[in-house]
Amino acid sequence: EPASPAPFRLDAPSRPAAFARRIDPVREPGLSSEQRLFMAQVERAQRQRALQRRLRSRNALLALGIGAVAFGIYGYTFYSVSQERFLDDLEQEAEAARARAQARAESAAS
Repeated sequence: EPASPAPFRLDAPSRPAAFARRIDPVREPGLSSEQRLFMAQVERAQRQRALQRRLRSRNALLALGIGAVAFGIYGYTFYSVSQERFLDDLEQEAEAARARAQARAESAAS
């Protein structure tokens, strides 16, 4: 039966964390041309992913901004239309015109 690995403990690191050191593939001895080419491809892919992450966050912010402006215009339009009373005024004028017409008809009939 294989022994279980030692548990990982966050409270007491036994040694400093190892960091990958940056190398220049052109000057590094012992690298084949295929390894150099592969390293260049990986670096290009990493730059592309970083650019996509930046563009994705910019696009999300832009979409939120455009959505907020559109929602604001929509809300303001409903608010301003609800404040308009021109139909009430037209209805009052129509009532007055009907009353005048009825009064004229009654005076003409008498």
